Amino acid sequence: MGLILWLIVGGVVGWLASIIMRTDAQQGILLNIVVGVVGAFIAGLIFSGGTINNAPLNLYTFLTSLVGAVILLAIVNLVRRGSVR
Repeated sequence: MGLILWLIVGGVVGWLASIIMRTDAQQGILLNIVVGVVGAFIAGLIFSGGTINNAPLNLYTFLTSLVGAVILLAIVNLVRRGSVR
């Protein structure tokens, strides 16, 4: 049950990050999940708090994971286009 919740929350985090970074039309549900989970991992490296990967789900872990996903999409946009947008 934890894995299913982790994938659902990762998908929501990735979807919200793609809306914030205006890349929603370019990626589907699978890429949204990957962005959410990898973004949460990046946030875990940057911030000294919990993320959806390693702590109980609450507002702080959700927002931390969202910030990490936005950072990931900004890095991808910087590499692909030469600008964050």
